[in-house]
Amino acid sequence: MLVNSEQIISALIETIQMVAFSLLFSTILGLPLGILLVVTRKGHLLQNLPFFTILNGIINIFRSVPFIILLVAMIPVTRLIVGTSIGTAAAVVPLVFYCGPYIARLVENSLLEVDPGVIEAAEAMGATPGQIIFKFLIPEALSSLVLALTIATIGLVGASAMAGAVGGGGIGDLAITYGYQRFDTVTMMITVAILIVIVQGLQSLGNIAAKKIRRR
Repeated sequence: MLVNSEQIISALIETIQMVAFSLLFSTILGLPLGILLVVTRKGHLLQNLPFFTILNGIINIFRSVPFIILLVAMIPVTRLIVGTSIGTAAAVVPLVFYCGPYIARLVENSLLEVDPGVIEAAEAMGATPGQIIFKFLIPEALSSLVLALTIATIGLVGASAMAGAVGGGGIGDLAITYGYQRFDTVTMMITVAILIVIVQGLQSLGNIAAKKIRRR
């Protein structure tokens, strides 16, 4: 039985849903963690070495676990949160725990690229730590942050495809169920082509957005 266009469209919609919701919650988790990694490190605005060391270690732990292993290991947590371990909604949970720490690292790297002179100038003007973070640090790193989120989104597309291995739905599930298990080469090629188009589109949009922000 060959895959039809309706199944491809349905799988594409599931992938978009997985990536969109995962990116939203991952950013909500990862952005503040990345900021905390920067401002609590030695010599920064809110230096707190014990807090930084613990947070840095926790993020390193999650970043060290391959997604396919994290996907399986988090099945009990996924069931607790969404009531099932199969389907698009269930796949979002491990995707967030996988991508959240990743975004935190990307945000950390972007903020550390900001010229220290910007922070010094803000402090000289009497700005509070909160004002320095949200009115100086983040705006200065905005272009880099856009590219970082673009990279994270592309990573989520790849991870969402792997989620198909445990019934997560989407393009990955279609590729495994039809392309791999049923030896359907045509379906496999179609799913690969769709993923390539998605990734290329996301990267192009990210590059354009970052370029416009830099010009401003």
